Formats: sequence, structure tokens, C-alpha cells
Amino acid sequence: MAHAGRMALGVVMGLLLSGCASGMDRWVELEGARYQVEVAADAASRAQGLMYRDSLEDGHGMLFIHDQQGPQAYWMKNTRIPLDILYFDNERRLVSQQRDVPPCSAGDRCPPYPSEAPARFVLELNAGQAAQIGLRNGAVLVISPSITVPETNAHTER
Repeated sequence: MAHAGRMALGVVMGLLLSGCASGMDRWVELEGARYQVEVAADAASRAQGLMYRDSLEDGHGMLFIHDQQGPQAYWMKNTRIPLDILYFDNERRLVSQQRDVPPCSAGDRCPPYPSEAPARFVLELNAGQAAQIGLRNGAVLVISPSITVPETNAHTER
């Protein structure tokens, strides 16, 4: 019976660990640097973003996935940490960067930070990360296979 108990405990521990590992499968790579990401792929999670957080762990970020490529503009309303905001097109090429964007507590008076070209993916990282990895427009964002990216018409722009 003791053996069966240890086996059951092993199975439970394996399931728990695999659950933790699956969260680690949500990553992006950029210029050889890998970041664990939270994914915001619906309107509610995109609107919430990184608001009200006091920190963002090193090596982490948030990936926003829009339904279609188009003009994007992000703001820092209720965001307490400085960020790099990186805009990528349908081909996952970097088309625009807003670096070292400061926090904003001015509510609806916070300024927007627009992309310079149509974008579909937006990656927010701790401020300074783009400079640290020498990021240049045209860099390709690699998205983990465990992140679902809905198909879209590549030529659609808003």
C-alpha cells in the first residue's frame, strides 16, 4: 500500500509540475533574448495590460495580439512602471519602437504612444530592454508555438 501511495504522490507531483512548466512555454524571442510573456489576445486583457502593477520581473513582458494589422497606439494610463513598447507587423517584423516610456497617473490625460507603421503584435518589456539587446527596426519576433495566433488577412489594415 505504501508503494501505491508513493506512486499516487508521484503522479500528482508530475501533474503539478507539468502545469507550472506549461506557463513557462509562453515566450517570445527577440535578437536572441527570450522573454516569458503574458498574452493579451482579447479586448479586455488588452485594455487591462500592465496597469496597476508595481514591477515587471526581469526577463518577462506582455505580448498583445490584435485581430488585424493596423495603426496602434498604446498609453500608460494607470501604469506604474516604465516600459519599452515594441510594435510588430503581420510578418512579426519590428516596425516601430517607443523606448523608455514613463509611467502615467494622469488618467485619461496620459499621452498616446503610436506605432509609426501598421502593427498587429505589441510587446511591452521593462524600459531599457530594447537598448540592452541593441534592437533595431526590422528585427523578427519569434513567438512560442504554445501561443495561439489567430489567422488574419495579411493585407488588412485598419
